Amino acid sequence: MTALESRPASGLATLRQGLRLTPEFRRGIVGTLLLALVATVGRIVVPVAVQQTLDRGLRAHGGPDIAFIRTAVLMCAAAVVLTAVAAYLMNVRLYRTSESGLAALRVRAFRHVHDLSMLTQSGERRGSLVSRVTSDVDQMSQFMQYGGLMIIIAGGQLVVATVLMAVYSWPLTLLVWVVFLPLTYALRVFQRWLSKAYGAVRERVGDMLSAVGESVVGASVIRAYGAEERTERRIDESVGAYRDAQVRAQNLVALTFPSTELASAIATAGVVVAGTALGVGGHLTAGELVAFLFLVTLFVSPLQVATEVLNDAQNAIAGWRRVLGVLDTTPDVADPGPAGTVLPRGAIDVRFEDVSFAYPGGPTVLHDVSVRIAPGSRIAVVGETGSGKTTFAKLLTRMMDPASGRVLVDGVPLTDVRFSSLRERIVMVPQDGFLFDASLADNLRFGRPEASEEDIRGALAELGLGDWLAGLPEGLATPVGQRGESLSAGERQLVALARAYLADPDLLVLDEATSAVDPATEVRLQRAIESVTRGRTAVSIAHRLSTAEAADEVLVFDQGHLVQRGPHAALVAESGRYAELYASWAAQLKI
Repeated sequence: MTALESRPASGLATLRQGLRLTPEFRRGIVGTLLLALVATVGRIVVPVAVQQTLDRGLRAHGGPDIAFIRTAVLMCAAAVVLTAVAAYLMNVRLYRTSESGLAALRVRAFRHVHDLSMLTQSGERRGSLVSRVTSDVDQMSQFMQYGGLMIIIAGGQLVVATVLMAVYSWPLTLLVWVVFLPLTYALRVFQRWLSKAYGAVRERVGDMLSAVGESVVGASVIRAYGAEERTERRIDESVGAYRDAQVRAQNLVALTFPSTELASAIATAGVVVAGTALGVGGHLTAGELVAFLFLVTLFVSPLQVATEVLNDAQNAIAGWRRVLGVLDTTPDVADPGPAGTVLPRGAIDVRFEDVSFAYPGGPTVLHDVSVRIAPGSRIAVVGETGSGKTTFAKLLTRMMDPASGRVLVDGVPLTDVRFSSLRERIVMVPQDGFLFDASLADNLRFGRPEASEEDIRGALAELGLGDWLAGLPEGLATPVGQRGESLSAGERQLVALARAYLADPDLLVLDEATSAVDPATEVRLQRAIESVTRGRTAVSIAHRLSTAEAADEVLVFDQGHLVQRGPHAALVAESGRYAELYASWAAQLKI
């Protein structure tokens, strides 16, 4: 069970919670229900008109009363037109309300996904997260616009038909209900079965989207390793699992249709037999019997609709449950919002006070780290893979929060700083800088949307990238493609670094941002970074010897512990973990 999953609530509880969290669905509901009432009451006009025409028109004393029949037919026609208009207006209002509510729910869920920490997101497959905001909401849309409408009409129709049948003949009404009561109980059982079945269907949709999405994004790796057959098998398996889940759910739905038809046939036959007997005894007129048979049809129709809607309802409830699972997940890295602190601009002072961290269900990966990073200093963080370097950087940028201890910037705990202020002052450049499917200029403006073209060109020039820009086919308008695939790996990292520089942070965290560039570009970037980091605090996760040598201070991590700190020259001169790492790096350079 992932962080976004919980014990499934009942269908009714899910609907209540969904409506409570999505007030847009409730707007204008009174007017819609009034129109539904008019549309429902209008359905009984025809049976009543038939009964009156037979008993008072055709069987009137002295022969058929043509004037009465004409009046009844005209009133019936007017009522039918009124019913049609009410149904149209109800549809329009319901569609508008449902689309507004679903759009708000989709946006709310999408924004909440972004509020969740990277740790929570990494515990859920990307395809599953996408399906919660897309296909799960789409299932709810289908239900709200068709099933929800039919349930409103069917429920009202059932009540109105029952009342009018009782007016004509309570014994026959009791007979109809006796026939259909077992079916209503059976539908409740089916509902529980379908709820579980369609929960599995929605999960399989997420698995399928994950498999397909990863195969598209990782197409180059799949081809490079000749893994097409394995990938095809994985997709086939996910598609097959979705198909099997759908078939199981549909098989359950198929059980409901024959039961409804059987109950309808029994009820109709019983009304004909019992109604004839009542008519012979003088307790029921011919018109009332015919009208009652019409009303039985109106009574049966909602139950038949219920069996049809049950399918969409359970699919929608399963989707709604998954969306609510997102909304119910409390962000473990929460924005303090307006109550939070806004930090003034300037070089940042950072303190780690007894900070420890462990990933959920795993051992502690960072142990009691206490360190101060002075304003304007350039820090290199070194250590072997798994030593805690990246965890340290994520805690510093508040991608995650410590399990114990605290991180302070300018004396303020990171947990008390508004996200808007934090992201403005602290920027991290990951080793694989992600680019969006847009122009080069749009990607560079990502951290500073108001930057002009002159600002962008100036930033690139200061980084020594003016000649690189001049060599691009369309300059700043050059499209970078999905994930920046139109650029080389080194060029993507150049853009990521320039984007961070243009954002002008006070603390720049670099996950060895120059590791993917060629030697000539690295020299150029190192010179630019020298000027970029002057006057601001800079922390670099160092995978290269040159980064550690150029730093004011080196932090050495080993198995989650901060074991050494100091200038490069001092650490090399003393025996310890850094001297071992340095010797290993130097040996590799000689090979």
